[in-house]
Amino acid sequence: MRESKITAKGQTTLPKEVRSALHLEPGDTLRYLLLDGEVRILRARPVLEIQGMLHRPGQKPVTLDEMEEAIVAGATE
Repeated sequence: MRESKITAKGQTTLPKEVRSALHLEPGDTLRYLLLDGEVRILRARPVLEIQGMLHRPGQKPVTLDEMEEAIVAGATE
């Protein structure tokens, strides 16, 4: 378990091992998820970094209308 102290201004330094594990660099943005009294720290990812994440080779693009139709069909089943 790693520890760091909170300053009077509410700031802390993330231990080097935490920064390394999250691949953090100066200027990166963090996200904090509060879950049942615990906090999970995530490195925020820019939209351009996640572009194409759901791409499936050979799968044709789907229009917004087709997505809406699929949602309606799934909701009525």
